[in-house]
Amino acid sequence: MPNSTINFYARSQSFSFSDIIVIATYFLLNLAVGIWSSCRVSRNTLSGYFLAGRDMAWWPIGSSLFASSEGSGLFIGLAGTGAAGGIAVAGFEWNATYVLLALAWIFVPVYISSGIVTMPEYLGRRFGGERIRTYLAVLSLLLSVFTKISTDLYSGALFVQVCLGWNLYLSTVLMLVVTALYTIAGGLAAVIYTDTLQTFIMIIGAIILTITAFNKIGGYSNLEEVYSIAVPSKIIPNSTCHLPRADAMHLFRDAVTGDLPWPGMTLGLTILATWYWCTDQVIVQRSLSAKNMSHVKGASIFAAYLKLLPFIFIILPGMISRALYPDTVGCVDPEECVRVCGAEVGCSNIAFPKLVIELMPSGLRGLMIAVMMAALMSSLTSIFNSSSTLFTMDIWKKHRPRATERELLLVGRIVTVILVVVSVVWIPILQSANSGQLYVYIQSVTSYLAPPVTAVFTLAVFWKRTNEQGAFWGLMVGLVVGVCRMVLEFAFPPPRCGVVDSAPIVLRDVHYLHFAILLCGLTAIVVAVVSLLTPPPTHEQVCNLTWWTITEEPEREIPLQKVSSVSHRNSHGSEQTRRAMCGQGAGLCLSAMRRSEQTPTARVPTIRESVFWSRFCCANALLLVCVNIFLYAYFA
Repeated sequence: MPNSTINFYARSQSFSFSDIIVIATYFLLNLAVGIWSSCRVSRNTLSGYFLAGRDMAWWPIGSSLFASSEGSGLFIGLAGTGAAGGIAVAGFEWNATYVLLALAWIFVPVYISSGIVTMPEYLGRRFGGERIRTYLAVLSLLLSVFTKISTDLYSGALFVQVCLGWNLYLSTVLMLVVTALYTIAGGLAAVIYTDTLQTFIMIIGAIILTITAFNKIGGYSNLEEVYSIAVPSKIIPNSTCHLPRADAMHLFRDAVTGDLPWPGMTLGLTILATWYWCTDQVIVQRSLSAKNMSHVKGASIFAAYLKLLPFIFIILPGMISRALYPDTVGCVDPEECVRVCGAEVGCSNIAFPKLVIELMPSGLRGLMIAVMMAALMSSLTSIFNSSSTLFTMDIWKKHRPRATERELLLVGRIVTVILVVVSVVWIPILQSANSGQLYVYIQSVTSYLAPPVTAVFTLAVFWKRTNEQGAFWGLMVGLVVGVCRMVLEFAFPPPRCGVVDSAPIVLRDVHYLHFAILLCGLTAIVVAVVSLLTPPPTHEQVCNLTWWTITEEPEREIPLQKVSSVSHRNSHGSEQTRRAMCGQGAGLCLSAMRRSEQTPTARVPTIRESVFWSRFCCANALLLVCVNIFLYAYFA
């Protein structure tokens, strides 16, 4: 970022001593919570380090689910997209309601009854064989490094640099060090408790900022009017891209010409959300750490209510930022944009930091910077912890089946360190990347790689006939088609204002959310056809592993990790064997286990719950859906 940019910000604010005190206090508080929670849970066992001892209550899990999804990339991305295009981006948040309910009522019971720790492990048990599991483990690690870690790091560092004028690398490395310290020291319990603290601070700070911003424009009733006239003074002749969108206050946009078309925002987004909330290690790992099913459901409902809030305290402030500072946030002239934020394509990304610098009083400005650091660290701790679990359980343990528990824990911590190093090395590459399209980049990369995974998981849970060959070839065809589209996307980036779009018609006319629908459908067809043409899965691959065959038996002991390859199962005592008889009518599984001496075991919670709490959760879920439908209808 050029020096003129930093000087521009340095002139627009003065950073006071009280801000520094607030930030220092916040960091100390954060470390204290991390150390306290680490002492509460035994973290020298695999279940303790990776699943928080399976003893978490609904409220920290719900807060953690929300905080994990609200990284600083989302703060900057949502506010920026709100500034550029209005409220339609709220659909990304509100759509999560339905998928979170599906997670708690459908997916988690299946995962619990199958006794798994990671998502590839579930597919390994469901299909046998190692190739799907390895593919999924590698894909998850790649997605987390290149979409989650890198974008969160870039946007967090951008925020700190904009606010403090610090060096980009210095601010990033400092945050990484503090984050990695308590992730490595404390495991999942530290991550979940610090998430809870950060969620609380994020909401308080953002509410204060939202009230201040609305006061500045004279209330919500004036928002539409002031936003519609937010035109920069320097425009490009004979173009309309400097004008705010006419449909800025509509949630559902035209199916063909809309920037976020309504079929994509309903169906396409649900496919991406199902991948993120129901099959992604970062999220499911939190739900699996709950005490029992009622706490899983409570956590999902709580997280879904929290997901309704970013519309008010991230997206609307983004729109207000454009209304108040059209020349900087709404710039379209490439030279002007480079002067303001160092990116030719536009500066909508600075909408949120700009508000903080201009509107927040001294002390509160420090609080908001602490909130942004919190969002960054929360997202990173989640990804570091979950990625190390994934590598340990799905790649390392497969190549060293007799590894001791101490060795697995050590490997988990070393992987965290390696991820930190890779992230720091990635910063300069990101800095030179096209910062104006960071949020679009996250969403589009996800829509090219995630839909095949959604299709395979959904069919694995709901269709007993799905087998290994079908799932594998479905994933392969989906990957090839998705990567082809992704290569085209990077070969023909969206043009600047006033430049003719030379992209091929398949890129111009098929929105990435519509592409996600087509890709998911194509994968499902391939999976179904290949599964029907090949032998059905064995009885053992279905028992306890689909929605129709989950058990309601009381607690059983299940090995934490099971060798999933069918071909490796033999009569030698080194591998665990599972003899299962599935009651066909009732769909109950009675499993007898024979475990080797060395295998660590974890108590797997039952999916039974008390009738009262079950009904209480269902009633709350219905209320949540009613609130969600009302909001959709009101803003549609």
